[in-house]
Amino acid sequence: MTSSSFPEGLRHVISAIMDVVATPVLIYFLVVNTSLLVLIGLAAWEFLHEGRRKGYGGRDERVASQLAQGVSVVAAAYNEEAVIVTSVQAMLSLRYPSHEVIVVDDGSTDATFEQLRSAFDLVLVQREVPSDLPTRGAIIGVHIPRDGRTRLLVVRKENSGRSDAINVGINAAAEPLVVFVDADSILDPDALIGVTQPFADDPTRVVASGGVIRVVNGCTVVDGRVVQVNLAKAWLVRIQVVEYLRAFLFGRTGWSRFGALILISGAFGVFRRDVLVEVGGLDPDSIGEDFELVMRIHRHMIDHHRDYRVQFVAQPVSWTEVPVTAAVLRSQRKRWHRGLWETLWKYRGMLLKPRYGKVGLVAIPYYWVFELIAPLLELVGLVLVVLGFSLGVVNTPFALTFMAVAYGYGTLVTLVAMAVEELTSHKYTRWRDLGAILLASVLENVGYRQATAWWRLEGWWASLRGKKQVWGTMTRQGFVGESPAVTSVGADD
Repeated sequence: MTSSSFPEGLRHVISAIMDVVATPVLIYFLVVNTSLLVLIGLAAWEFLHEGRRKGYGGRDERVASQLAQGVSVVAAAYNEEAVIVTSVQAMLSLRYPSHEVIVVDDGSTDATFEQLRSAFDLVLVQREVPSDLPTRGAIIGVHIPRDGRTRLLVVRKENSGRSDAINVGINAAAEPLVVFVDADSILDPDALIGVTQPFADDPTRVVASGGVIRVVNGCTVVDGRVVQVNLAKAWLVRIQVVEYLRAFLFGRTGWSRFGALILISGAFGVFRRDVLVEVGGLDPDSIGEDFELVMRIHRHMIDHHRDYRVQFVAQPVSWTEVPVTAAVLRSQRKRWHRGLWETLWKYRGMLLKPRYGKVGLVAIPYYWVFELIAPLLELVGLVLVVLGFSLGVVNTPFALTFMAVAYGYGTLVTLVAMAVEELTSHKYTRWRDLGAILLASVLENVGYRQATAWWRLEGWWASLRGKKQVWGTMTRQGFVGESPAVTSVGADD
C-alpha cells in the first residue's frame, strides 16, 4: 500500500505526532542504552576489584571458621516433585561452617512431600514454629530426618502462596542469616560463602545481599551439582540466558557498586533475620514480593536513621530453570511487570526525595523511566516509525537512525556485556555455546524483544484495571532426566 492510499488527514496527524516525539524518543533510547553501558562498566570495575581480592579474601578460612554467622536456607515448594530432591541435596551439601535447610511445602498436590520423605527418611516431630511474623496458612506438620543428624526441616502447611510460605520458613529459622532460594534451584557449592561475604566484611551495617541467577536449562546436573555448563538447544532459552546475564550479573552488580541496589531476586537473596522481623517479612499480597521487600527495608532503615548497606555479589550462583514455551514466558513477564508497577506505585513517596539519597534520587527514577515505561515507549516508537514510513512522513535517514539507536546500540551494549562475562566468569567453555550466545544477543531484537514488551504492558494494564492475580502452570523438565512436572507460576489469566 502506497502513502497515497491513506487519508490525507491521517498523514497530517502522524506527521504532527512525529514532529513532537521523534527527537525525544531517540534521546530516550540513547540514554537508556548508555545507562546500561555505564552499569556494565561499574560491574566490570567490581569484577576487577573482586578478582584482586580473591588471593587474600580468606574464603577457605571462612569454611573452617566457627565464628561465621549461621545461615538458614529457606525454600518454599509447591508441586516441585521433579526437582525437589536434587535441589535439597545440593542445599544440604553446600560448603559452609553452619547452615540448616528449611523446606516449606506450601500445600503441594503432587508427590513433593513423598519424594522428600522417601529420600531423607522424614519423621513427624512435635515442634512448635515461632510466630515472629504473622502467617496465613495453617501448619500441618513439622518433619526432620530420622537420624537427627542432617540439618533439614520440612514444614508442611496449607496452601497460601510463596510469600507466606517463606514467612513460615523465617519463623522456623534458627540462624541469624536467612537465605531465600527457589525450590527448583541449584546452588553452587561455595554459594553461601560468597553471598554472605558482605556480612563477614561489615557485620554491623550489611542487612541484605544477593547473588547471581543463571539458567540451568541444558546443563548437566549430577547429585545436585552443575557439573557441565551448556546452552539449551531452544533459542527461546538461549535468549533468556542473555537477558539473565545482562540483568542479574551486570545490572545489579552495577547498581550495587553505585550504592543504590533496590532489587534482590527472591530466587537467591540473604537477609538478616532480625531485620526481616522488624519490617514484617514478605508481603503475601504483593506480586513483586522480592522487590517490595527490599524497598521496604530501604525505607525502614532510612526513616529510622540507621546506617546500612544492601549489596550484590557477582560470584555465588543459583541455577534455575526458565520457561521453555512462549505461553509460560508471557505469564512470567506479565507478573514481573505488574509487580514492578505495583511496588513503584506503593513507594512513590520515596521518588526524588533527597532524604532517601541515591535510592530516591537515582535508582527509583531510573526504574520508573527506563524499566516501567520502557516497553510502552519502545512499542509506540516502533509503531510510529513503521506507520510514518508507510505514510511517507518519516524519511529513511530518521528511520535508520531510530533502528540504530534503539536496536543497534542495544545489541552493541549486550555484546559488550557478553564479552565482559566471558573474560571474567568463563562459564561457557565450548566455542559453539559462545557463538550461540552472541547470535542470541542479536536475535533478541527480532520478535522476542517486541513480544516481551507487549506482555509487560499486558501485566501493567491488568493491574491498572484491578484484575485479580491468579496462578498459571509451568512444566519443569527436571535436572537429571526426571519426568516433567507441572509447577505453578505467576499469570494474569
